[in-house]
Amino acid sequence: MEFSRPRILAISARIVVPLLLAVAVSGATAQKATPQDANRFPAAAMGFLGGELPAMEAAITARDRDYFEDAMGRMLDFSDSWGFKSGANPALARFPMCTEAVSDFLVVGMCRIMTTSSACEPGMATRFNTNLQQCRELAARL
Repeated sequence: MEFSRPRILAISARIVVPLLLAVAVSGATAQKATPQDANRFPAAAMGFLGGELPAMEAAITARDRDYFEDAMGRMLDFSDSWGFKSGANPALARFPMCTEAVSDFLVVGMCRIMTTSSACEPGMATRFNTNLQQCRELAARL
């Protein structure tokens, strides 16, 4: 049985076009995941925490545990966009006070609701507050 050239081209197009679209989408995703300018990270971290901390305070007052699940997703999105959880942006290593403040704020908040949890280490809230203050000061200087 002989295949005609137009039919082969049509079949190839059905296979190649979706592959090209997948490559284009993955390229756009890879560009999105490109590490951002590390010098802007302290200000971005403070912007993120500036929005989350008042909402967390309200959730603690209302004993609203659902807030923490949603906030975890936002925190992961933020950390992924900067590449500090994946290590994709090694330049952020010089800002541990900011990465730790972003990583720890939810645990510190949950410990205010669930005081007997094993994740609630003594000194965690003090460490968080110190990191938060240092990150705030750094953001003001950069």
